[in-house]
Amino acid sequence: MIELLAPAGDFDRLKSAVHFGADAVYIGGAKYSLRAGAKGADGEQLALAVDYCHSRGKKLYVAVNIFADDDDIAGMRDYLISLHSAGVDAIIVSDAGIISLARKYVPDLELHLSTQANTTNSGSARFWADMGIKRIVTAREMSIDGIKRMRDALRGDAQIECFVHGAMCISYSGRCLLSDYFTGRRANKGECVQACRWEYTIGAGRGDAPLTIGQEDRGSYILNSKDMCMLPYLDSLAKAGVDSFKIEGRMKTQYYVASAVSAYRAGIDALSKGDYAPPSYALEEVYKHSHRQYCTGFYFKDRGEQCLESSKPETSYDFIAEVKGRRGDLLEVEQRGRFKIGDTLETLSADCAYTAKSFTVTDIKDTSGAPVPDAKYVCQRIVINCPYPLADGDMLRRAKI
Repeated sequence: MIELLAPAGDFDRLKSAVHFGADAVYIGGAKYSLRAGAKGADGEQLALAVDYCHSRGKKLYVAVNIFADDDDIAGMRDYLISLHSAGVDAIIVSDAGIISLARKYVPDLELHLSTQANTTNSGSARFWADMGIKRIVTAREMSIDGIKRMRDALRGDAQIECFVHGAMCISYSGRCLLSDYFTGRRANKGECVQACRWEYTIGAGRGDAPLTIGQEDRGSYILNSKDMCMLPYLDSLAKAGVDSFKIEGRMKTQYYVASAVSAYRAGIDALSKGDYAPPSYALEEVYKHSHRQYCTGFYFKDRGEQCLESSKPETSYDFIAEVKGRRGDLLEVEQRGRFKIGDTLETLSADCAYTAKSFTVTDIKDTSGAPVPDAKYVCQRIVINCPYPLADGDMLRRAKI
């Protein structure tokens, strides 16, 4: 069975990933991860995250995928031992020095090779497998044909993991210096400001007014890549021998994680039943969370994948509330976005029978039973009518006008 691997920037996103059908989640810690802005988990919180996943039959991987310098290596031994003691299922690594330390001090901890290691050929994959790497996360630059050749060349039980959804980097698998050059924030230590998403200007000479690079008033984003969406093509990746489908997004919202995982869960489930086409609601779902224009990356050797219209992700829905339980025929929710009586909301449920269902809000009360005609306080617990039997962790959203 192909694994669905989801991002978790914090514990709330981890819980949503598990609730909506991820088989495994990947997180980072406070250090040594290429998403320094994500809270991740360390110490006691990491142990709680591991227990939460394992008690539900899920796996948890920790990203330790920075390009390390000597200062990082100095504290790495103790950090790796702490991850092993917490019971994580694997660590995601890219640095040969970190791999060496892991093999020495935590030899039974599973190692997954990060996409940052730029594995683009079968010889490299075999080398890393011989070095004790259990899973190769392929470079995003690989084609499906290349992945098939890699699968055929790998010996033993070595696995292949590929990204299927999320943001793409305009640089070669993340090896970018723009952020460091412009701001001093090091992309390869997890501090990237995404300078590739900026709108750029050009000057003809000293003292001349800068000119916006572009052909239209909206400007141009010449380094801004489209997002990846491989949901319609999961069968091609499966036939190539991919063991794990990975969603990008440890910096993305809880709603994004829920929506993306829901769509790909449906796609994988359909695939397991011999249906190569994902359900229609899943194909619609990937357009209901934030995204740029979609592409298929390098899998089919496409070109021209810049998103020239805007650097900002688009979203057609607002996250309104998370379900926290039922009170008889009513639904108890925790508010995330303002709504009021008369609004039409839509469900996002882990149960496909009750997802993407619309209803009109006719009754809102606080937990003491007092009427609330306008729910406008973030994280307030309220009780509303809902005709669908939603479960804890399901969500409500509203289409943008």
